[in-house]
Amino acid sequence: MTTGQPIEVLLVEDDPGDELITREAFEDNKIRNNLHVVRDGLEALDFVYRRNAYAGAPRPDLILLDLNLPKYDGRQVLEQIKGDPELRSIPVVVLTTSSAEEDILRSYELFANAYVSKPVDLDRFMAVIRQIDEFFVTVVRLPGRARAYGGDDGL
Repeated sequence: MTTGQPIEVLLVEDDPGDELITREAFEDNKIRNNLHVVRDGLEALDFVYRRNAYAGAPRPDLILLDLNLPKYDGRQVLEQIKGDPELRSIPVVVLTTSSAEEDILRSYELFANAYVSKPVDLDRFMAVIRQIDEFFVTVVRLPGRARAYGGDDGL
């Protein structure tokens, strides 16, 4: 479904079943993007800051973030990412089972780019993943990698 170069997608998800469904959605929808998975908030921060086991990790172009995570919850991860001038340009889609109004409001107050409640139906879940991919890869222009790394983009 994607056009151009594949992007780096970071999935922050502690539920193995939801991780599997997301992987299957990428495969079934022929999504060529590179999917990286971390299972808690600490691993998510290690990944985006490229430290510890993730020292060689690529900078994510898009983050799919669950809210209910061990170690640091998704709200804390979102606050850290959006509070950091080096990371705040990375789009973060909150992808969670919660449909609580306070979670939705708090996520947007923390500058989430989108809030999506996970459908329980497998086909709908896979359709949601496809729609997120189509929107963020084929519709939206993401920040250039050269600019994201502080490189020269010819300006």
